[in-house]
Order: sequence, then C-alpha cells, then structure tokens
Amino acid sequence: ASHCPGGGTGLGPIGSQYCVCKVELSVCGQNLLDRDVTSKSDPFCVLFMEVNGKWVEVSPEAGWISASCGLLLLMSPNDTRIVSSKKITRTLLLGNGKPAGKGMITIAAQELSDNRVITLSMAGRKLDKKDLFGKSDPFLEFYKPGDDGKWMLVHRTEVIKYTLDPVWKPFTVPLVSLCDGDVEKLIKVMCYDYDSDGGHDFIGEFQTSVARMCEAQDAFPVSAITFYGQNKAATAEGQLLGITRDFSFLDYILGGCQLMFTVGIDFTASNGNPRDPSSLHYINPMGTNEYLSAIWAVGQIIQDYDSDKMFPALGFGAQLPPDWKVSHEFAINFNPTNPFCSGVEGIVQAYSACLPHIRFYGPTNFSPIVNHVARFAAQATQQEAASQYFILLIITDGVISDMDETRHAVVQASKLPMSIIIVGVGNADFAAMEFLDGDSRVLRSHTGEEAVRDIVQFVPFRDFRNAPKETLAKAVLAELPQQVVQYFKHQNLPPINSEPA
Repeated sequence: ASHCPGGGTGLGPIGSQYCVCKVELSVCGQNLLDRDVTSKSDPFCVLFMEVNGKWVEVSPEAGWISASCGLLLLMSPNDTRIVSSKKITRTLLLGNGKPAGKGMITIAAQELSDNRVITLSMAGRKLDKKDLFGKSDPFLEFYKPGDDGKWMLVHRTEVIKYTLDPVWKPFTVPLVSLCDGDVEKLIKVMCYDYDSDGGHDFIGEFQTSVARMCEAQDAFPVSAITFYGQNKAATAEGQLLGITRDFSFLDYILGGCQLMFTVGIDFTASNGNPRDPSSLHYINPMGTNEYLSAIWAVGQIIQDYDSDKMFPALGFGAQLPPDWKVSHEFAINFNPTNPFCSGVEGIVQAYSACLPHIRFYGPTNFSPIVNHVARFAAQATQQEAASQYFILLIITDGVISDMDETRHAVVQASKLPMSIIIVGVGNADFAAMEFLDGDSRVLRSHTGEEAVRDIVQFVPFRDFRNAPKETLAKAVLAELPQQVVQYFKHQNLPPINSEPA
C-alpha cells in the first residue's frame, strides 16, 4: 500500500514524486463465523483498492499476513485513521450491513521506511511425531513483539508433509516486518504440526534475534536450538543467507535512473490511405486518431521520467522517397543521424508531417525496430548502477510478418535493460501480440531458447476507446515498474544514489 504525505497526487500510474512511503498492513481476525460443518473455517484475505470509482482486487494473499479482508465487508472507504493510528479494530459486517456474529478484525499499519530484506533458510531435526498414523507435517511461524506487548505474526513457512526432519524453502522478508529494523529485538519462532481442521499441534518454540544469527552466519547451522516442547531433543537449524536492500521502482527513479523512450509506428498498407476517413492514420477534425491517442497516453507519463525529453521516433513498413525503397527502421523526421523528437509534442508533429511524404507498404516486420533499440540497451549493460532503462512503444494495426525473427529478438532483448509495449489499433486479430506477451506462458524463440523474463506488454486500443486516457496509460504501463526492478535486481545493480545494506 502507498501513503502520500501531504496529499500529493503524483505523476501518474507508474510512480510519483510524492508517494515514496510504503505501508505494510497486517491483519488478524477474532471470533470469525464458523462456515464449515465438521471443522473450523478456512479464512483468507483479499485487498481491494478504489480505482476510478470501482473496487479493484489487488493480488490475494494466502494467510492473514500483509493483506486485507475480502471475506466480509470490512470498513468504509477513505478511512485514513489506520495509517495515522497504526492499528484499528472494526466489527465485521455481512453484506447486508448486519454484524457477522462477534467477528472482529484488527489491521495494523507500519511504514516500510527501511528497505533492507533478510533471507533465511530453516530446517528441523528429530521433531516430535504428532500424527497417529504418520509422522508430522511441520511448519514454522515467526513473531515479533507488538506495541501492545503481544506477539505479532510476521511470517509463516510452507508445510512440509510427513517428516520429522523438515527443510523449508529459503524465504525473504522485510527486516522492518521481522524485527522493526532492530537487529537486537527478540524474534519468536514456533513450530506446529499442520492439521486440516485448523487445530494445529504445537511442537515447540525458541527465541532469537537477527544479531545472533548474524554473529554465526558463516557457520551452518547458525544455531542448533532446542525446541522447548515435549521433546527436549528436537532442534532447529537456521542459516542466514544474507541481508540486502529491496529497492523499489521509485528507489531507482528517484535515484536517477532515466527511462529512455522510443516510439515505433506501423505504416503498412493495411492501415488504409491516411487521406481516407476510414484509415487508422486519418487525422480527424479533432486532430487525432488511434495512433496519436496511444502516443499521447503513454508518452505523457513516460516523459516525466526522462530529463532531456528527447525521444527517437521510428517508422516501419513504408516506402520512402526519393527511391521508394521499403524501410522497417526509419526516422519519421527523415533525419537518420538524429531521429530524436522534443517531447511528445515533437513526436506528434513529426508523425503528422511525415504522413503525406511516404507510401504505406509492408510487410509488418517488428524485429528491425526491436533490434534497433536493443543495440542501445546492450551498450547500457556496462553501467555499474541503474542509470538507464529502455522502453519501446510499438503501435501497430495487425499481424506480425516476421514472427520467428521477432520472437528471437524479444528473447535476446529480455537479457537487456529493456521493455516492449505493444498497442494494437483497429479491429484486427491480435493473437500474435498476445503470444509475445508472456503473461500466460514463457516466450520461446524459434530455436527453443526461453526469454529470461517477460518484457512485453500488449494492450488492444479498442478496449479503451471510450475510456479516459489515464485508463489506457495505466493498462499499458502496468507491468513496467516490476520489469525495471526485476532487471536491475537480477543484475545486482543498485540505484545510482544508494547506501549499502
């Protein structure tokens, strides 16, 4: 969740110069209604945020940590007291507004001003056997002391089935969540045997601190701690894998990272004659068309993240004067040595000016323009800190002709500080664009090589024709922050101005 001190409105969907505070919400329930006949309920939480007057679901969380409750009506919108008071308790309501029995919910808010994260690996040896016809199904819970003196759950591991010697997957948790950023603060670790009815059997517990784990992190185990349960011989082993900083998109932007924006425009014949009102390139009396609308919607947001606001604008699929050869990588200002346009206005002016001087042709080849931007992104891989990230916006009306070459180009670009946004205009079949957008499957080149990460976001313009331009911009840029962070994190590149962990 984000909290904007001073009521700042920010720059747009992908970030803000004001919204630089992160707030973690921790949720716990009491006396919830029992919805199962033979066992207890299996409650889960879902966080909804109000967007343009509608409630939109944020990714649901398993369990009750760092989430909000969607099982029952929670609380009125715009209630900012949760942030100011740090903790708020409300009566749970049913959909009809009546109390849900004696059910209560408590939400605690904590500002995540410390961006350090800790990675831990945990194991157990000779745990108690709790199941009558098997071994145990152990899991761990980590607690920190709350302001009210009670222990507060901050992390729960996965359940390891049928074992007395579990090895849990390494996990990463914000240091401020685990111990409020205080490495000397005690942490309580509890071990349970999982039962499907919710009545988990207690195996044992111990207390430690991050400082203690740091003292012994060169040795494994960090500690062989007796679980103070029924079996005194049971031990827990832990290994501190490291404390690092978890930089956000805003950390990189505010640290000085520049988003290098390039536009690629489809001038193939399938768009229609630009002088014909039925053409997708026809500029109507209002001075716009779908290509211009997409350029404005995306460019007006992106330009705030580039200090010089000089953007290359390239075209493809057209015959150019004077020899009328087809080009899939030409500067729309007809200056191949300097294809830069000044701001979004400059792109729009160059686009409008070039239309009468080119002949729409084909085919629809994407790979030349992808490779063009990739060459510059490849040069930026020499950076020692996160200084540049390249964004290619391709606006197109139809099916890709060089699909094998484009797939290969995208797979290679996935290794670079680069993202590709495709906006499909018109009513064509955009199945190929959906294929490039690796949301549902990993993109592979025609040789079988997998993309290192998903860098393509496809959005059909027709879904947003009657929506505010901000809605289109938000959809187009939805995945960009995580793509930027993912690349720099994978390369272990900090923001330009950052302190070591």
